[in-house]
Parts: sequence; structure tokens; C-alpha cells
Amino acid sequence: MAGDLVPGYVPIKAPRGNTRTAKGWIQEAAKRMLMNNLDSEVAEKPEELIVYGGRGKAARNWECYHKIIETLDRLENNQTLLIQSGKPVGVVETHRLAPRVLIANSNLVPRWANWEEFDRLDRAGLMMYGQMTAGSWIYIGTQGILQGTYETFKSAARQHFNNTLAGTITVTAGLGGMGGAQPLAVKLAGGVSLCIEVDASRIERRLKTRYLDRATTSLTEAIALACDAKKSRTALSIGLQGNAAEILPKMVQMGFTPDLVTDQTSAHDPMWGYLPPTRADEDVNTLREQNPKLYAERVNVAIVNHVGAILAMQKRGTIAFDYGNNLRAQAKLAGVDDAFSYPGFVPAFIRDSFCEGRGPFRWVALSGDPADIAKTDEALLKLFPDDVRLQEWLRFASGQVAFQGLPARICWLGYRERDRAGLLFNKMVREGTISAPIVIGRDHLDAGSVASPYRETEAMLDGSDAVSDWALLNFATGIASGAGWMSFHHGGGVGMGYSQHAGLVAVADGSDEAEERLRLCLTNDPGLGVIRHADAGYEKAQRIAGERGLDMPSMRPTPGAR
Repeated sequence: MAGDLVPGYVPIKAPRGNTRTAKGWIQEAAKRMLMNNLDSEVAEKPEELIVYGGRGKAARNWECYHKIIETLDRLENNQTLLIQSGKPVGVVETHRLAPRVLIANSNLVPRWANWEEFDRLDRAGLMMYGQMTAGSWIYIGTQGILQGTYETFKSAARQHFNNTLAGTITVTAGLGGMGGAQPLAVKLAGGVSLCIEVDASRIERRLKTRYLDRATTSLTEAIALACDAKKSRTALSIGLQGNAAEILPKMVQMGFTPDLVTDQTSAHDPMWGYLPPTRADEDVNTLREQNPKLYAERVNVAIVNHVGAILAMQKRGTIAFDYGNNLRAQAKLAGVDDAFSYPGFVPAFIRDSFCEGRGPFRWVALSGDPADIAKTDEALLKLFPDDVRLQEWLRFASGQVAFQGLPARICWLGYRERDRAGLLFNKMVREGTISAPIVIGRDHLDAGSVASPYRETEAMLDGSDAVSDWALLNFATGIASGAGWMSFHHGGGVGMGYSQHAGLVAVADGSDEAEERLRLCLTNDPGLGVIRHADAGYEKAQRIAGERGLDMPSMRPTPGAR
């Protein structure tokens, strides 16, 4: 295997069960989740420490990885490990309720926040790209984005297709760690998806994990399958091997117009993530290495053709939206003046949920026992009986979604819901209903944790798209609230210079200390999402802040004012 050529690489599996080697369960959880990020069932290229999203890594190099593991095992319960771009740089004395790990990945001073400077530092061994949950050790495989993807497509169905995607075709590209959720999400929403992917192994992986139903190398066959399924209103997912920059223009030329079109290729990293068409006698990696200028030119041409086809479909009536990979911005830089004629998915479909502090809430069973996840599913179904979307999702996920690595689940919960779920899990661990502690985290894509003007904070009501104070406040609030570990990253999702974001992880080990940590951090974290949107002028967020008792001094009457 390829990993045999990488010094220091051995296949990794996180320990299972309720026996720990670290001095506390938070340290043990951080260790297991780092290892789980690099499980071959989870990571895209574990031998290179790459988890997902182009170059998103869990540790800077193998020496750093082993030192992190060693340090977590000896870390005391009043100490905090400091991680600088995947490297363990210090252990400091703090206190029991402080985070056990603080992580900063890929952060650059704004003037230097670009891929060129990052690549220079990366080559020098001084930095790594953490993406979002890769470098913060809370990636759970494609399921991690699945419900969010479903929420997006379900919202599109509500807005444009009478609440269902039945009888519609969605065309998209990219079946990596993030994009791989699209076919199953569209199917869950009732529709047909035609998903283009240049890498045959990724198509095979999605077939194996039941995210894809069918696969083909023929565009004609793929369209025929999609049209037949649309006509019969049958939900179906089709993987088509090929390059989107070639296939989408061909679709336009053929007169094929889908109902929806989007994209989740790794366009955020154009030199390493977005692959241009090449001749049969060319190797894409050799071309990039030997002639980077020519490679970059081909990438630009490909992106222009790709976005040009999306715009052509939009003009014919297709609902087009950007799925947060910065494809529009890259096209704009390459000369497509109207690249932003179609919206991003957050303002189009997700912002309303963010106003409730509603976003991705994920948890992992450190026992390794799928039965523990089944028990948490049932517990949440009872805890939130009136949440129709949650009920629908959990019933579907429990029967359809394959686990990757440690058993895990994700669902979307809001402000004053996440804390209830976390405290319930802690109670279940304490009482022995669950056989080992539960790790609780989220994507950095959340209501109050990101500044990303072309994704999560695109088109904010007050024009505050680029204000990153909120992401820093989220990071600080999580630390002050007793999170197990916190992270602050740059460039996730959309690439260098385009985003800053924070991640939070907590651990339910059944203890009183865990109860206090969970109560605070799982209340304050989504609460900041409501505050951020209320401050921006969203009436729904302002109403929820008032109804649920959020203290916002700027919204209180000024004493003595007339």
C-alpha cells in the first residue's frame, strides 16, 4: 500500500472500551479522536495524515503525531497541551476546569493569509492545513456533514419543489469526505442525484458505505438512469466518473438541464484540491510538480468552464447554489465576472436555522459499541418528541448510515437543546446505560463560530460578513465555559484568506465535573450563534434571544435614556 512508503506510518485504530491509559477521560478522548481521524475507514489519505478536504491534516508530521499521543497519556488533570498547526509545542499548568488541549491551526496574519505563504511555511515544516474537523480531532467520516447536507437539500425542496425532491435531478461534483454526503442526502430528500467524481476509488468507497446506489463511466448512461428515475419519482444516487469541468459543459451542449446544480470539489485549494482535465498520457501530480504555472493555467480554464456551465444551466431554469467550496471566488479571479450570480447555500437555505443557534451536534461512543449509539438515538427521540426533522433524521440514520471508525451520530440541535442532550448523555454514562464515555463536538460550520464571507457569513443582514471577532469570541467562550478541547483555525472550507473559525469538543464521562462543563459550554456555544445573528438584525434571532433569556446588553433599554 502507499503508506508503506511513508516513514513512521502504521495503520491506526483508536482504542475501544472503558479502560483508559491517560490520566483523565478528556485526555483519553482527545487521544482516541485524533487516532480515529486517521483510521483508514475515516481518513482520505491516512498514510499522509490527511483526513479530508484536500490537504486537511490531523497532525503536522508523524513525529508530531507520536509526541501528541505520548503527551496526552502523561498530561495531568490540571494541565493544558498547546498545539500549533499540528505540533505539540508546550504543556502549561492551568486548572481542572480548563480545556486539556488548545489548538491553533493554519492561522496567518491577514496581509500574509494566502496559499503562497502557507505553502512556503508548509514546505519549511512550520505549518499544516487543519481544515475544520481534521486538525481539531472531531471528524467522524462523511456522516459528519450528512444531516447538514440533508437540511440544505430539504430546504431547497421546501422553497422550490413543494417540500420534496421527488421527481427532480440534482447534478453535483466531488465525492470526497464532504461531498460524499450529497448523494445520500438528496436520496433522503426524495430526489435523484448525478454525482461527478474524477477519482474512481472515491466512487467505490461511496458505493461500499451505501452513500451511492449506482456507478458508471458513461455520461449518456448516467443521464438515462437519472431521467428514468425522475420520471418514476424514484429516489436514486448515481456516481459518474469524470471531470466536472468537462462533463457539465457537455450536459449544456446536449440540452440536459437538471433541476438543481451545485458543487463540492476541493476548489478551495485550486493547486492541490481541484484537478483540471489532463491527457491520457499525463500524470496530474507530475504536471503540478514539474510545471506549476501550466498546471495553474489549466485549473483556471477548468474552473471557468465549470462555472460557465453552472451559469448556463441557471439561465435555463436550474436552481443553482454554491456549496461553500469557494468555486465562485476562484472563477471570479479567473475572469468570470458574473460568478456570484448564484447564491451560497447558507443565505439561501441555512441561515434561518442559525438564527435559532441550530447547527451540527455530533457525538462518538468511545466504547466502540454501536449499541451505545442506538441507545442515544432512542434517548433523543424521547427527549425531543415534537422535533419532526430530528425524528425523521434519527430514524433514517439508525437504519441507513454506516459508521466509519468509532460509532458516531450527528443531528442538528439548537440553543437550549444541545445542553439538554449533553446532560442526558452524561446521566446515561453515570448510570451505566452507556458502557463508556461519549465525546460531544460539532463542525466549525455553526451559527456563531465562523467568519466566512463566501460561506457561513455570506450576505449578513448588517453587512458584517467579514467580521471575525465572533469566531474569536466563540473560541474564548468555549475555553471559559470548560470545553474539553478548543481549536481556532484559518481557511477551512474556502481556503486561505477566506475564513476563520472555532471548534469545540466536550466529554460526557458521567462525573459531576463533566456535568458542569457540559451545562456551560453546550449552552453558551449555540447561544453565541443566536447573539451573533440577533446583533446583525435578524428578527427571528432577536425573538429567540428574548424568549430563551439570553442577556444581550446592547438590546436592553439604556438606563435614563429618553
